[in-house]
Amino acid sequence: MSEFLNCDCMEYMRTIPDKKFDLAIVDPPYGINQGGKNNKTRGNLAIAKDYKDFGDRCSPNQMYFNELLRISRNQIIFGANHFIDKIPYNSSCWIVWDKNNGTNDFADCELAWTSFKTSVRKFKYTWNGMLQENMKQKEKRIHPTQKPVALYIWLLTNYAKPGDLIFDSHVGSGSSLVACEKEGFDYVGCELDKDYYQQAKERIEIERRQPSLFSIDKVIGM
Repeated sequence: MSEFLNCDCMEYMRTIPDKKFDLAIVDPPYGINQGGKNNKTRGNLAIAKDYKDFGDRCSPNQMYFNELLRISRNQIIFGANHFIDKIPYNSSCWIVWDKNNGTNDFADCELAWTSFKTSVRKFKYTWNGMLQENMKQKEKRIHPTQKPVALYIWLLTNYAKPGDLIFDSHVGSGSSLVACEKEGFDYVGCELDKDYYQQAKERIEIERRQPSLFSIDKVIGM
């Protein structure tokens, strides 16, 4: 059974036995101070939305990564280039998300460290303010660091096996859990902020109430 919890992920993880989860896909704060109003000041295509600050002034401490690796068999960790010194293992398989975001001061790509032993892989998907790869089924932006559902579907397609239990420690907008709903994976997700928790919960409930209308033109295999 899937669960979405309004809680501190550290408090939750301390209650979990070793290797309970098959795959953790997480997007913790990077510690680059790009939540809320700071995020709004960047980009030049249109006036950016004024998001609530979610607290991006520091990355998780070493205990977070110790617990994450303890409770999960495999991990995909976004933003790891900002805190690689806290991850005790080298990886041959980094994931590159090419956001195709044109001319602005946002990063051209985001990187994710993984525990997998395959080669580096790239997923290209436009995600630039009001411009999205799939404009016909455009996603509502509710969080300053929101990632597209398509990205998480690609990760699940390529790195999860049928029946895997998925964990997300910092759910944010809920995109990861919406992808799990679409692809039929059970999950547990944690989100500390009550407002973002409620908005993400609404996204997930909408997904549960309707047949899947989401499509990806291309899902690149391994």
